[in-house]
Amino acid sequence: MERYDVLPPALKQALMKKMKTDSPFWTLLGMELLDARKGWARMRLPFDRKLVHPMGIAHGGAIFSIADSAVAMALIGMVDRGDAFVTVEMKLNYVLPFASGEITAEARIIHQGTKTALGDVEVRNDRDELVAKGLATYMILKGGAQANG
Repeated sequence: MERYDVLPPALKQALMKKMKTDSPFWTLLGMELLDARKGWARMRLPFDRKLVHPMGIAHGGAIFSIADSAVAMALIGMVDRGDAFVTVEMKLNYVLPFASGEITAEARIIHQGTKTALGDVEVRNDRDELVAKGLATYMILKGGAQANG
């Protein structure tokens, strides 16, 4: 792993708590933030029958969700406190099905400008096999979403 600046401990603790308590979508899927630094994050998603489609494997949307969320958590420590950001575009290549165990998504920010950021993410199963690989573009909203929309 490359070296990424550590988030201030209080910010990291508050972020992890907030995502556990204030993110109903994360709770619905069962996603958990494992670690976050400025420009890097790791999340996990345990397999659950609520994630499957009729073929008995996890729906691609569940895998996409953890990949997108990991990139967002990697970016959160890099933007100004009052700024917001949103996914503008994301491409995810699915390599293996997710049908048991858990997956982890590890994301890193590979470019940040004043208005956009680009993130790279890998999703792996508990055997360290690549499940999906993605690239995401985020728009940075200076002053938050309320000031820009």
